[in-house]
Amino acid sequence: MSEQYIVEEQDQSKRIDKLLSDALDDVSRSQIQGWLKDNIVKVNGSSVKSNYKVQEGDEITWEVPEPEPMELKAENIDLDIVYEDSDVVVVNKPAGMVVHPAAGHGSGTLVNALLYHCKDLSGINGVERPGIVHRIDKDTSGLLMVAKNDQAHRSLVEQLQNKSVERRYEAIVHGMITHEFGTIDAPIGRDPKDRQRMAVVEGGRDAVTHFQVIKHFEDFTHVECKLETGRTHQIRVHMRYINHPLAGDPKYGPRKTLDMEGQALHARTLGFEHPRTGEWKTFEVQPPEAFQEMLAYLEERQK
Repeated sequence: MSEQYIVEEQDQSKRIDKLLSDALDDVSRSQIQGWLKDNIVKVNGSSVKSNYKVQEGDEITWEVPEPEPMELKAENIDLDIVYEDSDVVVVNKPAGMVVHPAAGHGSGTLVNALLYHCKDLSGINGVERPGIVHRIDKDTSGLLMVAKNDQAHRSLVEQLQNKSVERRYEAIVHGMITHEFGTIDAPIGRDPKDRQRMAVVEGGRDAVTHFQVIKHFEDFTHVECKLETGRTHQIRVHMRYINHPLAGDPKYGPRKTLDMEGQALHARTLGFEHPRTGEWKTFEVQPPEAFQEMLAYLEERQK
């Protein structure tokens, strides 16, 4: 299947491997570099190297390789396990880690690490996504629940569908939000102008995000976002929709932003009913060092 990306003014002079890895979730920069080396990616019909700096109006095209039967390998990758028993694992995923393998990159993902650590994971989502009940974006850090067996998987998915799972995020967004709290109820679907992005669109899937201000800064706001639904890129799309895009977001934010590797978004709190015992479990992890350093920078700048 052929894909296309037209370079906008805000992306002028970016390296092509960086631009595409930012634009395409679940495709790593090294994978993009491999595509460029294999001439899968072309600019204005011609092959280029990874360090090519794009120009406004460049037409980037690529043929997505046909998926090959994937033999997942367990990899000894460090994991921050917050909780584990015979049914469930709760992981604090670092920013920059892809959750599950996709065509062309079957290594270095959370799933590869889980296979080494757990051995057994639920098989409901098939061979490429064992145990994965829900996901967070590559550059978003924070808590994920993983099912070790099919019974646990079905229970956790049902809780997500019933909107009973508690999911709270911390984010840094552009601008000063004038309300202390609010609710964004706006349907999300594929952006008709750019199929690599999601957008608030008529006829999209219901999406509800609640937010509360933690602290105002001069031109940024530190917020907590609570998900009622879990659409792709929901917080990123909703905050852009109300003109407060996430800091550092290469897909939905402005070019002039905080110096971060990816969006300032962290899945801080996760709560659910244990699939076997029925006990309510709540877990919380503080944002990673880079996120906290950015908050400290904003604090210092405001003095």
